Amino acid sequence: MSLHDQPHLPTLAPIDSYGNGGFRFGDMSHRGSLLCLPAGMWAWAARSPAEIDEAALAPVFEAAGDVDILIIGTGTSPWLLPAPLRAKLRDAGVSGLEVLQTGPAVRTYNIVLGERRRLAAALIAVD
Repeated sequence: MSLHDQPHLPTLAPIDSYGNGGFRFGDMSHRGSLLCLPAGMWAWAARSPAEIDEAALAPVFEAAGDVDILIIGTGTSPWLLPAPLRAKLRDAGVSGLEVLQTGPAVRTYNIVLGERRRLAAALIAVD
């Protein structure tokens, strides 16, 4: 995925619901995981925390100048972001990082979005 691909929605929007393998936002639904960046909302290939690595987060690194907080939704299992990846995000300028199960991650995303903070989210879909 590249930021030059067409997003599902060309802006960030509140997530109305999640589950059944996808998300509802902006009067549309999306099946699969979701990557939310200041420039829009895209499909994201990651389906488990084990797939979250530097390559999976490449679009976040590309947008890092516009992102202060990254929220990662890990599905239904708790997961710790590896220290080297955490350090790379911090070095890229992403100063805030929340790693939560997808439910709490969506709720946190909506709150932070409402505060109009510079935000990105990488959310693994749950059934």
